Amino acid sequence: MGIPGSGLAKGLAVTLRTMTRRSHTAQYPDAQPELPPRTRGVIGLFEENCTVCMLCARECPDWCIYIDSHKETVPPAAPGGRERSRNVLDRFAIDFALCMYCGICIEVCPFDALFWSPEFEYAEEDIRDLTHERDKLREWMWTVPAPSALDPAAEEPKEIGAARKAAEKLAAAEAKAAEEAKNAGANDGTNGAAS
Repeated sequence: MGIPGSGLAKGLAVTLRTMTRRSHTAQYPDAQPELPPRTRGVIGLFEENCTVCMLCARECPDWCIYIDSHKETVPPAAPGGRERSRNVLDRFAIDFALCMYCGICIEVCPFDALFWSPEFEYAEEDIRDLTHERDKLREWMWTVPAPSALDPAAEEPKEIGAARKAAEKLAAAEAKAAEEAKNAGANDGTNGAAS
């Protein structure tokens, strides 16, 4: 059958072995976890980029994004032009009690108004307080990490290439205009000396 108390001795041996090893348990909240750079914590809103296109609310599978807006008339930019209307954001809220953190809203936003923040400490005692309005969503933008550097072997984005070509064309035109102005000034000086 076995020696009486051998099970107790084995258990104590396991306890002694584990007591001498370093613990892998992080004592949260005293020790903050090291999160991966692309952690999905909460969604931040960059309100200046939002055009109230409603794509995020339409594509959300949980219908947890609430947007209200109104139209304003913008005066013409030039005399004789026509007035334009634009949407003005009144309310942008996300109910994180419903959100499943799929990221579809961030993916479909054509104007880069929504971003992932790695912040995860936003628990509330009342579930109704998990609906974050635009002021709270704007605060989360301060915690959004900078985008990772581009892969040096990656193809250059079309927008950057087009902007670089336009800048080079403008610089060449300015250099040509400066050269022509310099030549015209030199020609005026020689013509004045000849007469």
